Amino acid sequence: DVQLQASGGGYVQAGGSLRLSCTASGLTYDYDDYAIGWFRQAPGEEREGVSCISTEDGSAVYTDSVKGRFTISIDNAKKTAYLQMNNLQPEDTAVYYCATSKWWRPLKLKPLRFDFWGQGTQVTVSS
Repeated sequence: DVQLQASGGGYVQAGGSLRLSCTASGLTYDYDDYAIGWFRQAPGEEREGVSCISTEDGSAVYTDSVKGRFTISIDNAKKTAYLQMNNLQPEDTAVYYCATSKWWRPLKLKPLRFDFWGQGTQVTVSS
């Protein structure tokens, strides 16, 4: 079975940092490469794409609101993706989900392109 284990959420004050991790296991895509993405969903809001990265070459995309603050990275050997979140703001408060997609070219932050999802980890930023 495919499992995505997300961790690293928590409670921080505005300006603080957190690092999220997502470890994938049991993936059975036709190709060795794929994309891992981070999405978030605040209460009453739609799920929003935050960032995703290609396992092929480490290329990544970000939503505009996190550019310059968040950095996604990947350790292919560990099948683990990380989301370093700096200068967190109250508007970043949400449940963060990781997901994988068999479509890694081009990278797109569209939830429908992602096949498998983790359980979510809460990030709360106080003002």
